[in-house]
Amino acid sequence: MYLDKDRILNMDSYILLSVINMKLRDEFLSLDDLCKTYNIEESEIINKLESIEVHYNSATNQFI
Repeated sequence: MYLDKDRILNMDSYILLSVINMKLRDEFLSLDDLCKTYNIEESEIINKLESIEVHYNSATNQFI
């Protein structure tokens, strides 16, 4: 799936959760790496996903 900043920020939060966790599991070692690749601030993803009450866990490298 092609992602860019606009697509990430406009995506449904639950779909975004699934996509981000998949990307973190399969392609990136950290949320920071993912954000640098897509030129997006970590806070933008974190805030969007916190709206559905999930939080980033760096130990597991996923939103839970």
